[in-house]
Amino acid sequence: MSENAVASVSEAVEQCARAAKQAAPSLATAPDDAIDGALRSMADRLLAHRDAVLAANEADVASAKADGMSAGLLDRLTITEQRLTGMADQLRLLAGSPHPERSIDVSTLDGGLRLVERRRPVGVIGANYEARPNVTVDVASQLVKSRNAGVLRTGSAALGSATSLLTTVVAPALTEFGIDAGAIQLVPRPEREAAAALVAQPDLVPLVILRGSGDSTRSLALEAARHGVRTLAHADGGGVLYVDEAADLETVRTLVTGSLDRLGVCNRLNLLLVNAKVYDRVWPVVSAALAEAGVRASLPPHDHPIGYEWALDSDREATVTVSTVDSLVEAARVANEQTSGLAAGIATEDAAAAEEFFDAYTGTGVFWNAPTRLLDGFKLLGVPETGINLDRVPGPRGPVTYTDLYVRQYAVLPAR
Repeated sequence: MSENAVASVSEAVEQCARAAKQAAPSLATAPDDAIDGALRSMADRLLAHRDAVLAANEADVASAKADGMSAGLLDRLTITEQRLTGMADQLRLLAGSPHPERSIDVSTLDGGLRLVERRRPVGVIGANYEARPNVTVDVASQLVKSRNAGVLRTGSAALGSATSLLTTVVAPALTEFGIDAGAIQLVPRPEREAAAALVAQPDLVPLVILRGSGDSTRSLALEAARHGVRTLAHADGGGVLYVDEAADLETVRTLVTGSLDRLGVCNRLNLLLVNAKVYDRVWPVVSAALAEAGVRASLPPHDHPIGYEWALDSDREATVTVSTVDSLVEAARVANEQTSGLAAGIATEDAAAAEEFFDAYTGTGVFWNAPTRLLDGFKLLGVPETGINLDRVPGPRGPVTYTDLYVRQYAVLPAR
């Protein structure tokens, strides 16, 4: 791309950021009932204008097919009638969720002064995400609920769908309830350079949510750091299941099939570790379960890293890595050191073994006789997520929702 073209893309992103910042106070000061009313209106409009939204999505899908997009990626791009209804349901659920306390009494200081923690919106939050149209609504609604303005940038394949969702659903609903619709911006440019421009606006967009493939997201996070922009990055995934010596075979079968209901998602079963002492007994059950799910096993000797994330491999996403380990401690070590740290579970009937695994695994979510697919904002917390943050530092970790999108301010007040 020429320098002039790059400058044009950067200018378009900056214009969106400035518009969002200008509109941010309208959202930050909106009363609770206006926020929730706008979210319910989004749900109503999504259903009322379903034909327009689905038509825009069909055009995106047809174009992607013509460009040779794989079946797995096409599935993520597609809005079905059922998925659209689910999006509306989630908007209504979010509207009914409680607003966080905006001021919390902390303590009394010398002289009777009161210390209060105030929770304020960040201001403008950016979001860069893959070609999944539903994420446009998920992120926009989370930003509205948290009273943050936003600049959204999606993959070029979903831009038509995202534009339809913004113009027919999100913006009119905000306007209806007296909120400046400019608070939620969508970058109109399809070029990938728009993502780099979004993380280079520290004075306008100090925080950017990053979702997508591991390599591209890590690259953007490094670029953001170079410009002093903070990120909440969801780069890598892949669920791990360890089958313990004391595992129940029917439980193992259920966990394997239940973790593979969708293959193009980060929290699906990716790596299956089986205790070597029970491998011969467990393998026939696992093999049958994988066959039932239409998934092949990658068996030793592996020609790939053991934590390779199959969900990001559109040609081989119907794959699960299977390997043996000699102990629970080794299983936890492999999950900690050779996978993303998203989620790991243990299949066992031994409560002491489960507790030991919980203490040994350091990742974001840990599960006992439960599928890692549950590591999701909606499934765990009852609200959509903006992404799953894997950072091992203080701050929001795991599914990030509207309750995490604030900055803390301390206020000292006179005694009452």
